[in-house]
Amino acid sequence: MNDFAQPCLPVVGSQTLVPLVDGRQVPYANLDCAASAPALQVVADRVNQVLPLYASVHRGAGYLSQVSTALYEESRQAIGRFVGSRTDDVTIITRNTTDSLNLLAGCIPAGPEGNGGKVLVLDVEHHANLLPWRNAPGGVTVVHGGESVRETLEILKAELAVEPFALLAFTGASNVTGEALPIDQVVALAHEAGARVVIDGAQLIPHRRFSLEESGVDYVAFSGHKTYAPFGAGALVGTRDWLDSGQPYLAGGGAVRQVGLDEVVWTDAPARHEAGSPNVIGAVALASACEALASLPQGALEAHEQLLRERLVSGLEAIEDVRVVKAWADAENPVGVVTFAVKNCDPGLVAAYLSAEHGIGVRDGRFCAHPLLHRLGFDAGAIRASVGVGTTIAEVDRLIFALKLWVEEGVHTNYEVVDGCWAVRNDPRPTPEGSGLHGLIATAAAAIGGLAACGPAPSLQGATL
Repeated sequence: MNDFAQPCLPVVGSQTLVPLVDGRQVPYANLDCAASAPALQVVADRVNQVLPLYASVHRGAGYLSQVSTALYEESRQAIGRFVGSRTDDVTIITRNTTDSLNLLAGCIPAGPEGNGGKVLVLDVEHHANLLPWRNAPGGVTVVHGGESVRETLEILKAELAVEPFALLAFTGASNVTGEALPIDQVVALAHEAGARVVIDGAQLIPHRRFSLEESGVDYVAFSGHKTYAPFGAGALVGTRDWLDSGQPYLAGGGAVRQVGLDEVVWTDAPARHEAGSPNVIGAVALASACEALASLPQGALEAHEQLLRERLVSGLEAIEDVRVVKAWADAENPVGVVTFAVKNCDPGLVAAYLSAEHGIGVRDGRFCAHPLLHRLGFDAGAIRASVGVGTTIAEVDRLIFALKLWVEEGVHTNYEVVDGCWAVRNDPRPTPEGSGLHGLIATAAAAIGGLAACGPAPSLQGATL
């Protein structure tokens, strides 16, 4: 087996054992990296290294304050370098992608310099790249994507010709299918029409090399918790002018030059949008993850994910009544995010079965992408498996094997819906020692407006409906 079948980088928790309902313990197969990825081991080590040095930042006279300020600002520079920031770009430390895009929405100019202040997006987007633009000065236009990449690009081109837009916002990789539009072509269409471009990089940045300078993209937003640094920091990186003059994201200390009783003089970005005490440890963690990913040989991560994705998709498509979700039949080089549905079966029950009987973590529901799931015919939701730098072939094979057993034998324990979530009835599994929990918390079911019961297939044997 080639090297790409092995983890690219060690992650924390890769050997964590979880209990099954039959009393066994197995290593947890984390196939939910698209929601929140585990921390890289080097990130955890770096955090432990700098925690004794933590103190207040900016304006602190103490030695550790000066050290922490240097750590924070050096981390900012490292994060910007990771996404190929240009000389005049600015890197703002945020909480996550959602935070970043909401921040940018408040910075779009309303006048001529903002080309009308209106934003154009596709219906394929995560809600984080749909909802914030409603607050843009000119509002938002949402258009349906086509059945192919080519058709979707034509739709964007036609819409950009109808009226002026300040910004075109699109995903670097779908959080549902892993598919993407060609960045260079989208940028060319937008810039030709006088619109800037922001990429939702939540699923792109952890999986592919990306450069603002090389791509011509104006802004990129991404999250630390999806980039193997789950310590509460994300980033918005891009062109300075809008960020220097836009509405300060938070009103508070650190974002101002001068405060009087009747007026405020705000400072420039990034401080303009980072009021309050910043997440120094989160920034250090994200910078460490960026540096670790950048250190991988060119193409290694892409080859690793391609191998896992191809094995996963081929295995799923070989199982009767399993359908893999695709947005664009001609999409090239998708990242390691694969969504599928089992015919006549509630995705929440399938996910609960995979967890309770096989120790596999997946996501179920509509993945904060309701318009896309609706257009593709999955209003009842689906199941998503996603891989990352620490995923192995064995974990992918476990999922395929477990789904085959579901089809052939059905479940081997009783399940019921509790507070809208599928859970094991009278769950016997203990909680981790020292967790402070007093009973297992059921995996959150999707907000689907009503749980659909599975049909009378063998997969329901023993289930409580």
